[in-house]
This record gives sequence, structure tokens and C-alpha cells, in this order.
Amino acid sequence: MIHHVKFINILFLLVGLFISCEEKEKPEVAEVRQTPGDIQILNSCGIPGAAAKMRDYLRSQGFDVVELNDDRLWNYEETIIALRNPHWAGAEALAKALHTTNVIPLKNKRKMVDATVYIGKDFEQLIRQDTNDN
Repeated sequence: MIHHVKFINILFLLVGLFISCEEKEKPEVAEVRQTPGDIQILNSCGIPGAAAKMRDYLRSQGFDVVELNDDRLWNYEETIIALRNPHWAGAEALAKALHTTNVIPLKNKRKMVDATVYIGKDFEQLIRQDTNDN
């Protein structure tokens, strides 16, 4: 009986060692954020009130605009989306809402937003397209 108990203890020990040897490091899972996401808007066209109009439009489309400011440059002809979080699920929806293919991935670990919208002089046409489609 004592040999039987020792055998079972040794068996459990070996099984435990085998299982611990089989464990592999778990891969790091990238964070995938869902729409609406955090959006920063920068007025890059110099048209007064452009950022507020873009904020109102994007909020009506379900996006969370968390920052609004003037850009240092005011000469953008076209609106550009800088994608700060490459894993953000709302990137395609944002591009669709703005009727643009001007999406540039700019990964920046210090940015606390998913995307920055640099407003170009075309912003009113982009916003109107959506209201004309309805």
C-alpha cells in the first residue's frame, strides 16, 4: 500500500512537471477599441468655426470628439485622418463618415486619441455629402 501511494505521488509530480513544461507564453493581445473612439479635431484650414462644425457633425455620427483645437498650419486643402491607434475598429467608419480615403497611420504611444482629423478647406463639402445622401 505504501508503494502504491508513493507511486501515485510520483505520478502526480511527473504529470505536474509535464504540464508546466507544456505551458507557453501567452501572446500579447493588442487592444481593439470599438466605435465611437476618441477623436481629436484640428482646424488646419484656417476657416473660423471649422473645428466646431466638424465636432458637431462627427458627434451626430456617433463619434466621441474629446479634443478641439487650431493646428499650427492652416493651409490644408483636403481633410486628412491621422490614425493614431492602428487597432481601432472605428477607423473605417470615420473615413466613411468623412467621405475620404486620406487616412494616414501615425502610431504615437503618447497620443490619447484613436484618430486626429486635420480639417482641410474641403470640410464643408464632406459634411454636406452626408446630409445630401439622406
